[in-house]
Amino acid sequence: MGIDSGTYKLFLVLHILSAIIGFGAVFLNAIYGQQARARKGREGLAISQANFLVSSIGMYFIYAVFVFGILLVLLSDKSWKFEQFWIWGSIGLYIIGIGLSHGVLLPNVRRMQALMGELVDAGPPSAGGPPPQVVELEERGRRVGVTGATLNVLLVLILLLMVWKPGV
Repeated sequence: MGIDSGTYKLFLVLHILSAIIGFGAVFLNAIYGQQARARKGREGLAISQANFLVSSIGMYFIYAVFVFGILLVLLSDKSWKFEQFWIWGSIGLYIIGIGLSHGVLLPNVRRMQALMGELVDAGPPSAGGPPPQVVELEERGRRVGVTGATLNVLLVLILLLMVWKPGV
């Protein structure tokens, strides 16, 4: 087929479109987190839940980016090879990103939502310091922030590899 075929170009469009939708859905998650924290209570929980839903849908498109990328290499008629640094480097960074997402980010976000729900259900805080959920929320929020920033850096590195194609 080769990189000039209609099939290749169709899969390239699907690859790019999946990247726009998937990574676009999660790239600015920190802003939603800041807004949820600023509003607290039911409003903050609603922002967090809406962001989690959009991010969960975006994940499927992020998975599709990988599938379409592999198909592009296979359809390129040897123009692109898995041995080329830009391809295996992108695959490696992608796998690291998926690992961080599933191993660190998502468990912390799920727990944060549960903690926020507990705080909303508990009503106004009693005197004597913050509830234990608040302390755990702040710690998990820091982990989510660092992990989210790391994922954004990985995405930029992958994009740089794909545009400059070192090793071709």
